Amino acid sequence: MLIQNLAILVLAGFVGFAVISKVPNTLHTPLMSGTNAIHGIVLLGGLIVLGLGAEGVLNKVLLVIAIAFGTINVVGGFLVTDRMLAMFKQKKPEDGAGS
Repeated sequence: MLIQNLAILVLAGFVGFAVISKVPNTLHTPLMSGTNAIHGIVLLGGLIVLGLGAEGVLNKVLLVIAIAFGTINVVGGFLVTDRMLAMFKQKKPEDGAGS
């Protein structure tokens, strides 16, 4: 069972790398910020499992690590999206400068 799970993990990593490497640069930031925001599902799942009383200290530690990394990923996704959208905002003219 462990070998099957590791094989699936490795194959998923290769497929993910192949798919992401084919994305053009102009689409990379919007797609990555969107997928990072979707990472909130990991947060919700981790909080639910932790709240239901996960068995064992190792499981609780892994849940806390998953929640911490998920939080970093979600916040980073929203920050990247905000920075990307700021590039498209029109700059306001300065009032009275040089007149």
